[in-house]
Amino acid sequence: MKKQAKSPWRNALLQQEDLNFLLTNRVPRIALTRAMGWFSQLRSPLLARLSIRVWRLFTELDLSDAKQPPGGYRSLHDCFIRELQAGARPLDADPLCLTSPCDGIVGAHGRVQAGRLFQAKGYPYRIEELFGSAARATPFMDGSYLTLRLTSAMYHRFHAPADLRIEHVTHIAGDTWNVNPIALKRVERLFCRNERAAIHARLRGSALPELPIAIVPVAAILVASLRLHCLDLLLHRGWRGANELPCSASAAKGEELGWFQHGSTIILFLPPGLALLPGLREGQVLRMGTAIARYTEGSPHQRARDHAVASCDPGS
Repeated sequence: MKKQAKSPWRNALLQQEDLNFLLTNRVPRIALTRAMGWFSQLRSPLLARLSIRVWRLFTELDLSDAKQPPGGYRSLHDCFIRELQAGARPLDADPLCLTSPCDGIVGAHGRVQAGRLFQAKGYPYRIEELFGSAARATPFMDGSYLTLRLTSAMYHRFHAPADLRIEHVTHIAGDTWNVNPIALKRVERLFCRNERAAIHARLRGSALPELPIAIVPVAAILVASLRLHCLDLLLHRGWRGANELPCSASAAKGEELGWFQHGSTIILFLPPGLALLPGLREGQVLRMGTAIARYTEGSPHQRARDHAVASCDPGS
């Protein structure tokens, strides 16, 4: 990933945690989110170029691997949901490995124990509250979870971590708290408060058993919209349709599932039998397509390859 000089504006804001929290949370979050949604979709190439210049003062925005040239966006929204050049995110080819569904920064991760997991150290929440249903959460009670935070400057589309059959989506209306580490250390049960969707799917294909997995995109301030291709819907705070959305759609490993309108968080849930790779660590930056988990039991092919776990090393 291309390195850029860190913005002094951004560094100053991050170092002043109280000010950061005040400016990004103790504000009319929902009103600002609606206003940003309106502004970002104004169709003006000149306004888009000016907005991107301002954006770069506060973030490490890198458009070098974008499909569209930097000056070619007709709106700020187009830049938020930009596509990438072919081959920009190679997939780990091991059929027993699951890959990161998005570009993101590794946050809290590990085992779901007694129905409890963490948004940050010392800040637990209940898995059934996140899913909005104890029944939907049951397959993951003794499984694993991985939190991936997307900054505003990152690639905002997310993809299938393996060959999947998508079976159901639950949309849960909520707030738009910031999801940065500063807020996660201050707002209890933050992910359970924010706008989110729980995408329930099942693995398919010859290499992996048909285990359930769940992908939970969580919205944040300036973004409360989620495009899902499997439903051909844009879910948002003003959504007036059903919240329980059955579907039947297939997706190949690496295939695009949808996008956020801006940066936010994805929480991936795995059942027993799928294990996160031991090399993952908080603060690590991952790219979509990097191996993050593997199938660990029940397969003669797997038992013959136990010595090759290093082949799925997620790197740095």
